[in-house]
Amino acid sequence: MLTTPIRGAGVALVTPFFSDGKIDYPALRRVTEYTIAKGIDFLVVLGTTAETPTLDKDEKKEIVRVILEVNNGRKPVVLGIGGNDTRAVIKLVEEQSFTGIHYLLNVAPYYNKPNQSGLYKHFEAVADCSPVPVILYNVPGRTGSNISADTTLRLAADKKNIAAIKEASGNFDQIMTILRDRPKGFAVLSGDDAITLPLLALGAQGVISVIANACPDRMSQLVSAMDRKDMERAQKLHYEMLELVSMIFAEGSPAGIKSALHHLGLCEENLRLPLTPVSDTLGTKIRDYLKKL
Repeated sequence: MLTTPIRGAGVALVTPFFSDGKIDYPALRRVTEYTIAKGIDFLVVLGTTAETPTLDKDEKKEIVRVILEVNNGRKPVVLGIGGNDTRAVIKLVEEQSFTGIHYLLNVAPYYNKPNQSGLYKHFEAVADCSPVPVILYNVPGRTGSNISADTTLRLAADKKNIAAIKEASGNFDQIMTILRDRPKGFAVLSGDDAITLPLLALGAQGVISVIANACPDRMSQLVSAMDRKDMERAQKLHYEMLELVSMIFAEGSPAGIKSALHHLGLCEENLRLPLTPVSDTLGTKIRDYLKKL
């Protein structure tokens, strides 16, 4: 188990598909190696960007195996395991081999909209059964419920196995409260590419990034520049990526980032329903902006 806090630029890896819907494992290897070779700090496996709701148990197992094989211990690995049935999540954690995996990313339960007491007890139960440190994942736009600052701070104080939060609420008041009042060693990671720079300036430790699939070098350099207090360099990288970030989320994620990866020659832009590729118009804009970069 890692004892140092997680920090830096992490990539929320996509799951490439062939046109028939089967997983394109050679492309998964290419994307994984590309992000590592371009300097990403850690890998996030089976997060939202991986289209995890459409993957079955055997596919998830093979995706983890392939990424761990490509990584070969070079970078820390974060594994996403989540759901809206706490008992089922605990069973998944207990059945999972964590060899080569350093952190567990656990999204807030979705659809059934638990209150703050339910969120606290859910994460408490997951932390109690996890053999590796847990990263909370707050993304109200997808889950329908928000982990409040008070609940995050209680969990950070009460459960030593809860190491960080990926904050994708976009609520600066909430995130700043967590940054100000968190216990020592508890990390805050941006879950929104577009606001990574301001959150780093406020004291966040890094980002779990979608655009890092296509721009791992720029995102990792941005975080590194902020660590060195080189604001001029960080701002330059931020504004280089900002328009592309807007594009890749304009018609939904991961459709946008898969379009970018297609134009980089790393994978096709196939998705599993109910997701569909971006429009031709947006795809052309993404292609042209990548050429500029």
